[in-house]
Amino acid sequence: MDRQLQLTAWLNATLQQTFTLTTASADASFRRYFRVHLADTYLGQNTLIAMDAPPPQEDCAPFVKIAQLLLDAGLNAPKILAQDLTNGFLLLSDLGDTTYLSQLNAERENISHAQKLYSDATNALIKMQLASQADVLPVYDEALLTREMQLFPDWYIAKHLGITLNAEQQAVLTNTFNVLNQNILAQGKVTVHRDYHSRNLMVTEANNPGVLDFQDAVYGAITYDLVSLLKDAYIEWDEEQIIDWAVRYWQPAKKAGLPVHEDFSEFYRDFEWMGAQRHIKVLGIFARLSHRDGKDAYLKDMPLVMRYLRKVCERYVELRPMLRLLNQLENVKPQEGFTF
Repeated sequence: MDRQLQLTAWLNATLQQTFTLTTASADASFRRYFRVHLADTYLGQNTLIAMDAPPPQEDCAPFVKIAQLLLDAGLNAPKILAQDLTNGFLLLSDLGDTTYLSQLNAERENISHAQKLYSDATNALIKMQLASQADVLPVYDEALLTREMQLFPDWYIAKHLGITLNAEQQAVLTNTFNVLNQNILAQGKVTVHRDYHSRNLMVTEANNPGVLDFQDAVYGAITYDLVSLLKDAYIEWDEEQIIDWAVRYWQPAKKAGLPVHEDFSEFYRDFEWMGAQRHIKVLGIFARLSHRDGKDAYLKDMPLVMRYLRKVCERYVELRPMLRLLNQLENVKPQEGFTF
């Protein structure tokens, strides 16, 4: 039976009123989201969101569990109004359709507005991190960190660039992964949303931001979500601005007793090294989305992610071999005084 017909039948039985469906969004996975426009209100709402997460590719259970964790922590996550986990359907409260990304792009020159949105986002992040508990979520361990980075040679280098690494290049990559993991695993541990960026944060009137796409949350390095937010694959800010917003997170986080470095320069180094792991992973993911899933729109976001990665590798001597490898892969000749 067609998934949308199945979803409509479930909604008819659940809502027992007339409604229409429009596409709300499709994310990078197999999940799809529909906005349910109601004839009458349901639990005080005029519109709802229906999630279609087809089993066996998707499992709704983590979404349901983590939504409750975030709500309990005081975040503005969707409420689960009805569920059919067997068939992969959820009915959620609607957090609107204004993403951070659309609003930031629309008001690009209005830095005070951006400042307010990022301040709200870092405050919500601190709230989520303060509610962290060990043994509730999967651990962001070395195996997972490495598996994510392995997407880069598998999909970006082999499939996207069509290059086979020689033994020396492979050794550079392995050593870089090990160096990054060592730093990341030594960082303080908290709840990690894992995709905390401008496409998954909604501008809301009350308790801004609305937080979406949290089903892959784990327990891991404290800098991860801040890197997702400030070194976003979909919108670029000057480094001075990134540092300013990082300080505005770090000061209250430290004051609240979160496990961040006492010294900001040490914290920023952790932030950048965590970023390198994420940039490596994201390049692999974007290549896979294009070559495996036919989602070529992500290719246009690759150059920004590569710029982030190059900048970090250029700055730290331990990551220079990775920069040289990137130059070899992309046929870039290093020049005297050349900056990326």
